[in-house]
Amino acid sequence: MDQRPREPSSLADAVHVVPPGEARALDRALREVVPGLGWERARELVRRGKVWVNDARELAPAARVHAGDRLAVRMAAPRPGRDDGVALGARDVVWLDPHVVVVAKPAGISTVPFDDGERGALSQRLPHLLAALGHAGRGRGALGVVHRLDKETSGLLVFARSHAAKAGLEGQLRRHTVERRYQALAVGAVGARTFRSRLVADRGDGRRGSTLHPSLGREAVTHVTVRERLEGVTWIECRLETGRTHQIRIHLGEAGHPLLGERVYGAPAVRAASPPAPRLMLHAGVLGFDHPLTGEPLRFERELPEDFLEVLGRARRAQPGERCAGTVPSLRATHGEGEGEREGGREGGREGGRGAARARRPPRARRR
Repeated sequence: MDQRPREPSSLADAVHVVPPGEARALDRALREVVPGLGWERARELVRRGKVWVNDARELAPAARVHAGDRLAVRMAAPRPGRDDGVALGARDVVWLDPHVVVVAKPAGISTVPFDDGERGALSQRLPHLLAALGHAGRGRGALGVVHRLDKETSGLLVFARSHAAKAGLEGQLRRHTVERRYQALAVGAVGARTFRSRLVADRGDGRRGSTLHPSLGREAVTHVTVRERLEGVTWIECRLETGRTHQIRIHLGEAGHPLLGERVYGAPAVRAASPPAPRLMLHAGVLGFDHPLTGEPLRFERELPEDFLEVLGRARRAQPGERCAGTVPSLRATHGEGEGEREGGREGGREGGRGAARARRPPRARRR
């Protein structure tokens, strides 16, 4: 689903000089000296430690630079702190069998490497974790990536462990039969609705967004329901009908309700006035699909992480909100239609942490 943008030819391992003019933000200066570089890509390069200003690494896209400053882009530079020290452990492996593995990605880990020189992405770390757990997958190649989450998004992902599983999962994604539900905190009073638009990689300013042109972009559909309304914040659930890059963030941002922690989409003034959050408040809490080899319905839930609950708690303490019917305080990991956590079998059966499901054959679940 996700495709990396084509890099400007002048980007790799180049040194540029900031042209004359007033001091400006580093991301803006990068776009001035690298033709064709989009806003989102410029900010990602800085945040991931690929940009040096006068021989010192700079990690803040908004850092001010001046005429004559030297900007060096070093694509092979390792990311600082190996994904910010985020741990990945056995409790994050939710389901494991010879063909698929479902994992709960912590916020702060990329799904796949940002570039060829990067290390520490989930797709790179997970095989080592499986090997340490005694499930190296003898004879299998690298994990098959079938969908992705942003680095700052937490929650459930499935990887294929065989070619047949990858083909089967990709087919379900194309047919829009995979169940994906996200929990999010958005700015303002969000109402229940369905967003439907065509998304393009560049709406004209280097950012992804919606277009009214009927022959451009790809259709994106997001169904939004309200979990809880608070003063200035709404806790929402987003069900994806499609899985376009950043579609939840774009749809909510364009509607005037950017997610808390958003730095790209939505009006800058609205984002600046939103309650503080340590990261993007988006959590992939539910993942459901038919097993690509057996056809058995599988459904997993992952409870809200602590940082999400902390921000939600602050919003509740600021002013009591109106809780909608059916609100539940957290999500627990379940499989099929059973309640709570599932007990594990041999393949993938190990002690899970809070909110982690153990792998075994579940009771038959109703097909979605």
